[in-house]
Amino acid sequence: MFVLFGPGGAGKGTIAARLVESDPRLWLSRSWTTRLRRPGEDEDAYVFVDRPTFEARVAADGFFEWAEFIGNLYGTPVTDPEPGRDVLLEIDLQGARQVRRLRPDATLILLLPPSPEVQEVRLRARGDDEEHIARRLAEGAAEEREGRGIADAVVVNDTVAQATADVASILALRRSRAH
Repeated sequence: MFVLFGPGGAGKGTIAARLVESDPRLWLSRSWTTRLRRPGEDEDAYVFVDRPTFEARVAADGFFEWAEFIGNLYGTPVTDPEPGRDVLLEIDLQGARQVRRLRPDATLILLLPPSPEVQEVRLRARGDDEEHIARRLAEGAAEEREGRGIADAVVVNDTVAQATADVASILALRRSRAH
């Protein structure tokens, strides 16, 4: 199990999509959320549900990990990938903490933006409102500090191509050690 986590605007979704496109052994677990879909966001970026539906899944132990973040619920459903495939989770710090407790064998990769300024530009580009951007930026430094404490590896996403290659190298190294 591989976990790609980091603050909003780090590029987790972009890097995860590139990894899955280029690595047929990876299976991306699609998270659920109660937040609304952002303008221009792919319909399959998350499973978008209302709060009662999400809470019913929580009550049925249907999530590997879940958390509330800035008023919305996010969770990784319990699912099984096809045989011979590795699971990739794209989650936030809260989820990574839970995965670390439940699956100490998972490889946690902290993805970071190159600077708070770049993080802000990315948050604006995806259509986040001013209040959300301010909260994400305020929490970003604390998320980075704590994330470095639990991560097996850290990748700075300065360019998508290089960050994708860096994460792919980490996956290859971990796989070679497992065999």
